[in-house]
Amino acid sequence: MGAVKSKRMPRAVRERQMLDAAVRTFGQRGYRTASMDEIAELAGVSKPLVYLYLNSKESLFTACIRREAKALTEAVRAGVRAGLPADRQLWDGLQAFFTHTAENPDGWAVLHLQARTHGEPFAAEVAAMREELVAFVTELIAVAAREAHRDPSLAEGEVAGLAEALVGAAESLADWANAAPGVTARQAAATLMNFAWAGLGNLMDGRPWSPPSGTDVLAAPALTSAAGAPPR
Repeated sequence: MGAVKSKRMPRAVRERQMLDAAVRTFGQRGYRTASMDEIAELAGVSKPLVYLYLNSKESLFTACIRREAKALTEAVRAGVRAGLPADRQLWDGLQAFFTHTAENPDGWAVLHLQARTHGEPFAAEVAAMREELVAFVTELIAVAAREAHRDPSLAEGEVAGLAEALVGAAESLADWANAAPGVTARQAAATLMNFAWAGLGNLMDGRPWSPPSGTDVLAAPALTSAAGAPPR
């Protein structure tokens, strides 16, 4: 009876079971150590069936990366509601990010720890996801800055570095939060907001930090108005 049910199970459901098992195995044991035998056993299918559905270990890992990346970006986008103040949008986005990485630690391990260290094709998949997140955060900050300065000509490129820094900090903090006992998604989001928003808030108000005069410190370009001077 079990074999009959297995054959009649819809392909999408069976494939999801395989991907669930693969994400768990890759996330906990690592790409090199994980075996197709383990994944098949955890999924409750034969190893030949895994190969039939997903061709190879490399293809299976790529499918895992793509699924987990899509789920993460969709969670962040869904968590942010347009029309709210910039700090509230950032707060909601960070909570969505940390909630997702906390609830899916194996998926996050696949994306942030495994995919980046096992070859360019895998790293490229994660880079595409990261670019999407950075672009989303860049637009969020740029819109907030334009509203603060009433300057519709403010270029997104001027805040791209801020978005890169914020996404990088969120990635590192997610690793720490998942490893530190008792740290909640809300606490992780609050930590990053306290770290980042004080500076961003000053920047939105036209009060960027500047290095001491007479030093050789290379400062990032400040947000400027259309006339080229820091907006007041």
